Amino acid sequence: MPWLLPPRIEHEDVRTLTNWIGALAERLDDPSQDRNLVVRDILAELVYGTSFDELSERAPMAAFALDPRRVTFEAEQYVVTDQGRFASVKPLLWAWTQVDGTPFGRSMATGIPFRRMLAERVFSRAGHGLKIFPGVELSLGYNIEAGDGVVLHRNVYLDDIGGIELHDGASLADEVHVYSHTHDVRESDDVILKRTVIGRGVRVAYHATVLAGSVLSDDAMLGAMAVATRAVDPHVVALGVPARPHLRKDRNGDARFRELVVDARSRAPTPEIRANPDFANRVASDAVPPSIDERLASSESSLGESAASEPSPRES
Repeated sequence: MPWLLPPRIEHEDVRTLTNWIGALAERLDDPSQDRNLVVRDILAELVYGTSFDELSERAPMAAFALDPRRVTFEAEQYVVTDQGRFASVKPLLWAWTQVDGTPFGRSMATGIPFRRMLAERVFSRAGHGLKIFPGVELSLGYNIEAGDGVVLHRNVYLDDIGGIELHDGASLADEVHVYSHTHDVRESDDVILKRTVIGRGVRVAYHATVLAGSVLSDDAMLGAMAVATRAVDPHVVALGVPARPHLRKDRNGDARFRELVVDARSRAPTPEIRANPDFANRVASDAVPPSIDERLASSESSLGESAASEPSPRES
């Protein structure tokens, strides 16, 4: 018996919703229309139940705040952001986050198809059956590749600055964070981009974190509150901080996994890209300073050598 039951929605309601979202998609895809204005009008309707013009007369600042052109996203400040590409998806991201807080956005029946429609225009790939729950946030959006049947549960955060791959059937549980960039420990402006890959059928459990450059192979699982800092092999369940292999699923004879799409054991290492041109020439070996223990050991060694070289009172 399947775990999930099909939602019970009246056929007429489904048709009304499908037509409304389809018409909105056509307006967003129409090059003769400004996406900012389309989103502004839709938000006035869904948030305040009125037209934008009427809202402007009745509550000017409320109307002011709905216009994506008057909104600033954090990503617009990044040197690495493609400003042209982001300008195209920015109104859609604004619609995404603002509709999430409305009855339309909170309902699975209306919110999920609405966000799927937006994701098809924001992500570099949005596969069939993509399911996105309320509260999901993206840094750029256009560097995300999502395969078929991917599920993003409530309050997932995807930092896709360096690129994120979500392969078929991947599921990210509530409050999961996935990153694709990191900062040098000495210079916070030295930003390093690392593509993060979550393989086919991977499950990332509640409140887990996947750090930049990690590769979770097909059928792997990252446990609740775990932190992935490196690769996880196929079929392995990784737990803890940092995440370590805990057990391996028995998949012998399982036809679903005769061929692996993402296998960290044979996959080429993820290249690192320095996003800030000021640090482009920094060598990798210089990226990590000595640890405190290493510095203390070196200091003690130097003191010992210095004491041994000094003459004793008798010798002087």
